[in-house]
Amino acid sequence: MTHIIAEPCIGTKDTACVAVCPVDCIHPTKENPVFEKAEMLYIDPGTCIDCGLCVDECPVKAIFPEDDLPAEWNKFIEINAHPPKDLGLTWG
Repeated sequence: MTHIIAEPCIGTKDTACVAVCPVDCIHPTKENPVFEKAEMLYIDPGTCIDCGLCVDECPVKAIFPEDDLPAEWNKFIEINAHPPKDLGLTWG
């Protein structure tokens, strides 16, 4: 199981979650040139260790364990696994 960033992140892109992630699995970071182009942040499911530190840190409550993701946001499982290609974010 991994964590999923869902709809509340769209347009917000608060990076508090990035700062607490021990494995740097949340992208793009502010340092990445595509940060401004991205509409939200994404979690690399192959890197996420399911620690949950990002959940409480998110000010818009956009991050959920995959099993607790509200059904209306299920599409964000796929969106996190395969971010828009134009962002150049590829997961291992």
